Amino acid sequence: MATDTLTAEEVTPERLAQARKAVLSSSIGAALEWFDIIVYASFAVVIAANFFPEGDETLGLILTFATFAISYLIRPIGGLVIGSYADKHGRKKALSLTLLLMMVGTILMAAAPTHSTIGAWAGIIILLSRLVQGFSAGGEFGSATTYLVEMAPNRKAYYASWQVAAQGISMFLASAFGYLLFTHLSKDALYTWGWRIPFIIGILIGPVGLYIRARLSETKEFAESTPHEAPVKAVFTEHLGRSLAGIACVGVATISVYLILFMPTYAVKNLGVPASAAYLGGVVAGIVVVIGVPLVGRLADRVGPARIMIGAAVAALVLAWPLFAIVIASRSVPVLIVSIGLLGVIMAFYFGPLPALLTTLYPSDVRATGVSTAYNIGVTVMGGIAPLVLTWLISLTGSLNAPSVYYMVVAVISLVGLFVARRSYGAR
Repeated sequence: MATDTLTAEEVTPERLAQARKAVLSSSIGAALEWFDIIVYASFAVVIAANFFPEGDETLGLILTFATFAISYLIRPIGGLVIGSYADKHGRKKALSLTLLLMMVGTILMAAAPTHSTIGAWAGIIILLSRLVQGFSAGGEFGSATTYLVEMAPNRKAYYASWQVAAQGISMFLASAFGYLLFTHLSKDALYTWGWRIPFIIGILIGPVGLYIRARLSETKEFAESTPHEAPVKAVFTEHLGRSLAGIACVGVATISVYLILFMPTYAVKNLGVPASAAYLGGVVAGIVVVIGVPLVGRLADRVGPARIMIGAAVAALVLAWPLFAIVIASRSVPVLIVSIGLLGVIMAFYFGPLPALLTTLYPSDVRATGVSTAYNIGVTVMGGIAPLVLTWLISLTGSLNAPSVYYMVVAVISLVGLFVARRSYGAR
């Protein structure tokens, strides 16, 4: 049900220029969204000490990740509201709205006073920041992916994959900041003001993105279509089966991201390995994603997104247990870096084709709403709560291999979703 690819004669220089502008605009929004998310998760130990210092360190981490997880509960709502807005009023307007909200959430985070200054109110401000950011992020992926696919004159999986490549850029930058700040600042400097630097840098991305998005043109497909009167209702009634399949398909993509984000905390708290090693692993994973995802997108245009994603999901299922077993047994910096890099490879092969696959599940009049709904429910259920669940599972079971079991369960769910998407809805 995705838009048709144009013939070679119809792929004009003007259409290509519009598609490239769409990639740049969407990438900036995705980069800001994920930079903020990744920095928060990567600096969880520092944020816990500054905003949730009461009780022991494990409780502080659980509260930090609980705040992180709560923000994900609002993502499906943001996806429904902003996705519906995009289907009724246009992709361009929705993209400007999401970026503006992202900036507000990042500013709140960067300027938040700590617990030592205003007590428990500090945690409430952090929660408010996460809720605004989560609502915005809920609408960003579906609106931006729909815009990319509808603006792309050809190679739609390739163009859509830049949504994910931008996340790789964010992973690289956030991990690089983590490495530099943890290694070059004193603990006192890091915990008092250094942790704010990445969030301040993130704020600077916003105005550039707003300027670019204000100059975008609306997609021809939306301009020539009749908006659906009730896209949200349609997604949960007419297209419920497609939505359930799409939610399941998101699994390996989102858990791969959040395992990488969880690694700095895991390294410090559970393995006794310096956080700098996990940050270096995040840098490697970010580079893998940035370079690998567009190449995987090109491959998906030739063989189909689902086929590539099935292979990546099987790899996740087979490699999860031995990967963590090796990391736990060695507790060495090189092994941790290589392992995180391998997670980045799985992420690239699975996540890269996902945007294109999700857009094929829905007709254009509910596409932004449908993609937003499937993606955000999948991310919330299997990804956003992952750091909290993993911290709790390790504490409950005492097993350091608990993350691998969670990873394997999600891989099975994704394989079921891909099977249904192919057999019932024609995804290839």
